Formats: sequence, C-alpha cells, structure tokens
Amino acid sequence: MPPRRPRRPRESPALLAFGRQMRRLREAKGVKQETIAHITQVSGPQVSKIENGRKRATRSFVEIVDESLEAEGALVSLWEDLNKDGHPVPIWFDWPKIETDAAMLVCWQHSVIPGLAQTQAYALTIVHGNHEAAEVRMNRQALLYKEDDGGPALVVFLIDEQVLYRRVGTSEVMRDQLEHLIELSTLPNVTVQVVLGGGDHDGNMGAFVLATMADRSEIAYAETAVRSITTDDPADLSVLARTLVDLRSRALTQEMSCELIRKVAKERWT
Repeated sequence: MPPRRPRRPRESPALLAFGRQMRRLREAKGVKQETIAHITQVSGPQVSKIENGRKRATRSFVEIVDESLEAEGALVSLWEDLNKDGHPVPIWFDWPKIETDAAMLVCWQHSVIPGLAQTQAYALTIVHGNHEAAEVRMNRQALLYKEDDGGPALVVFLIDEQVLYRRVGTSEVMRDQLEHLIELSTLPNVTVQVVLGGGDHDGNMGAFVLATMADRSEIAYAETAVRSITTDDPADLSVLARTLVDLRSRALTQEMSCELIRKVAKERWT
C-alpha cells in the first residue's frame, strides 16, 4: 500500500512577508495581478501564490516586478534580506513542499539508496533506528503515487553502481531494498538507472535532487558534510545540469539497470 501523503508544511513567515509587501506595492500603483503575470511570463495563479505566501519568487521575477512597480529597488532589497540572516542559502525555501509540488524530480545518489526509494527497514538503518525519522521518510514517498494536483511527479533515480554493493543493515534488508527498486521501476512515472562505477566525474562531489516545477522553474537540493542546501541560483543550476549530462552518459538503460540490480540482489545478498 502506498504511504500516506504527508501534511503540507505551514507557510513560511518570510514568504508571507514578501507576498504582503509585493501586494501593497502592486495595489498602490493600481496594477492587476494579470499585468504582473503578463510582464513576468508567469501564470496568474502562480503570481497569486507568491502574494499569498505559498510560493517563493525567483530573483529574476522580483527584479521585473520591482522595475514595473517603480519600487526603486525596495522589493529586490527585501528579497535579498530574506536570503541573508547568516545562512549560505535562502532560509525561506521549503524543500518538503517543493518536493511534493514538483512536476519532476531527478535524484542522484552516490552513497546510499535515495530516500524516496528506500524501504522502511533500509531507512531505519540509515537513521540509526529512529522510527519517527523513518516514518517521515516513508510518508514523503506518497508523491510517487499521488492522484491529485495533476497526478504523480515524474521521478528519475540515478544511483551509483557501488550503492548496490554497499551493505546497509542485513543481507535481507539489502535484498528487499534492491527488489523494491525493481518494483518502483515498473511505475509509469518512475525511472531507475544505475550509473556505472569507476572513473572521475562531478557526481562524486555529492548527492543532489533537481526539482522542476509546473512553471518550469528549477530548484536544487544538495547534501554536504555540514548541512543540506537548497538553491535556485542559475550558476548552481548550470553546474548541476552539466553534472547530469555526464551522469546520464554513464548510466545504463532502465532495463539493463534492473538486470544488474536483480543480479546483485541474487549473487551478493542472497
């Protein structure tokens, strides 16, 4: 049975603050939301979500709106302030909501099975037996099966070959996990590909997830030794795009990947 869909997180105070200020400036100039949508090439519902604190605005969007409303940089300054506060990345990104709302997710993992593809036993081992943390991870997987909001997201799992051989828990846990990967690959919205090990490539620098939203904007979530970061900086996205091109050039097809996963499960973990 698919895991239950997690409750949506509460709105970020920073998102609400930005949205209210943008609405005040817009209404003071007598400009309609439809006009903002037209000049920014963003849909009307998306503009409404930004003003209601339900969606984060990109810098390029803010710059266009600021100029259109003759805000003299006030809106851009607010956006910049909300991206500071001593944090290396925007503090008002809400990754759980981004992940749930994404139209497509491309997940690269070089050390363990991606969280969205983990079995409960595998997840429990990763989080050192913390049942609450494992349950949260299981609930996140509901996005693979959701039927509302336009259906489930397209999800691509790119997994380093060595992950298949790296023991997490018992042999039974590993075997069940690899069989679960094969089962996930049968879903029409899920692709599982193994990236062949060996050689140097940018993917060795760390795991990440690239989310493409309904409006085609992109947001990335990357893991580091200190903390995980979330970014929509064009320079960061460009680096990840090049990395994905390299990774996909090294990846087996889904059919070949499943054959390899099945072979490893039988020969290594049985």
